[in-house]
Amino acid sequence: MRTVSGPGDTVVVVGAGLGGLSAAMHLAGAGRRVTVVEREAGPGGRCGLIHDHGYRFDTGPTVLTMPDLLAQPFAALGEELTDWLTLHRLDPAYRARFTDGSSIDVRADVDEMTDEIARTCGGKDADGYRRYVEFLRELYRIEMPHFIDRNLDSPLQMVGLPLARLVRMGGFNRLGRKVAQYVDDPRLQRLFSFQAMYAGLAPAQALAIYAVITYMDCVQGVYFPEGGMHAVPRAMAAAAATHGVEFRYRTTVAKVDVAGGRACGVVTTDGERIPADVVVVNADLPVAYEELLPPGSAPRRLRSLRYSPSAVVLHAGSSASFPQATHHTIDFGTAWDSTFDEIIDQGRVMSDPSFLLTTPTLTDPSLAPADRHTHYALFPAPNLGGGVDWSAQRQPYRDHMVETIEKRGYTGFGAGIETEHLVTPADWRASGLAKGAPFAAAHTFRQTGPFRAPTLDRRIGNLVFCGSNTQPGVGVPMVLVSGRLAAERITGTLAGSRAR
Repeated sequence: MRTVSGPGDTVVVVGAGLGGLSAAMHLAGAGRRVTVVEREAGPGGRCGLIHDHGYRFDTGPTVLTMPDLLAQPFAALGEELTDWLTLHRLDPAYRARFTDGSSIDVRADVDEMTDEIARTCGGKDADGYRRYVEFLRELYRIEMPHFIDRNLDSPLQMVGLPLARLVRMGGFNRLGRKVAQYVDDPRLQRLFSFQAMYAGLAPAQALAIYAVITYMDCVQGVYFPEGGMHAVPRAMAAAAATHGVEFRYRTTVAKVDVAGGRACGVVTTDGERIPADVVVVNADLPVAYEELLPPGSAPRRLRSLRYSPSAVVLHAGSSASFPQATHHTIDFGTAWDSTFDEIIDQGRVMSDPSFLLTTPTLTDPSLAPADRHTHYALFPAPNLGGGVDWSAQRQPYRDHMVETIEKRGYTGFGAGIETEHLVTPADWRASGLAKGAPFAAAHTFRQTGPFRAPTLDRRIGNLVFCGSNTQPGVGVPMVLVSGRLAAERITGTLAGSRAR
């Protein structure tokens, strides 16, 4: 593993997103002096919060999996996650609804999920599901230590017995076909492959190795923090501050100060220079190279990145409630393969949408006024590489979303809205995300593992990155891991709890 050259006692972290917070906590646990510089008024980055008329809306991820990975940065400080955050396991993790009127709940227990599949799809698919779970468990056992939970500087680091085992298992077959080997019901095939969207790919094109995402939520379970998802970065920042990490909020970094091929610190928009031995950047990687670093610093690979689809999100504070809703409800349209073709290849909005409707107040009523709910409707959409003019389509598409939700059985959804906030791909870009893609660069084979941007810059020997556009990739668990991998580039050892 390549490590930072030269001293590394003082570190400036640019951005208090989940990756930056994870890096800061691991570094503080290793005895480094850490300053986190954040342009917003508090921590969270993409995992932010909107307060509006008594409603609290989480602006970023809504699905939390793998709490053991969240516990690691706390453990790096000698802290217990449970002393800082209360997590509730959701059961069902999701409710999947289909246009034929049927629904399938993803249960938190494998035995209960087997019974659910037997009831809704038959005994053969129930048996197939158990075999699929064993496949997923083995996939995770191989991938996590060898391909996810480590810094990769060369494809040669992948060569060996673990890679051979993945090949034998069919990990490099197509995900859609792999799922179909275990279950016949097309509803289950969708339910166990839609996660490819998080990796920026259609299930028919994604490799089966990305079924590890399915393992994380459908087998290991989905959780929700008391106080909402924004409670996660709040807890991380509070624990870090207790252990000496300095936070500079409402402070915007204008550039990383580079001299003699080394990062010497950062310069703020107010002209203040904050010196450091090492700079860790948690800003979106392509945007960071474009806006914070000297011209010509960006690796060539960034010029041809293929990005994931984007999403349009409607945050609605509402008087309406729906008996068919659970905390997370996935509402599938009739179309499937053509949907991915539209948003990924054609750059068009879905003609027959599938969408996620999250109602966190079903788990934590404190997020809204009494007898009210917050609804989070996410419609996958093309990123800004497509042909949609979001300045012109913002209101029409918002109306289309509400109309679609109501047609799927959520009668009165529009009329119940008391306050709302709409986020389009143009808004994601304005917040600092390249191509307006909150799911970052797609996890194609050439943008995964050692082919994804490393956490340590190859030319500036003390410039480190973390976040969804670096290794290991997108999603809350992966971003938390990226923070630890960034810290390991500086400490030269396995940071935090892994060193114990």
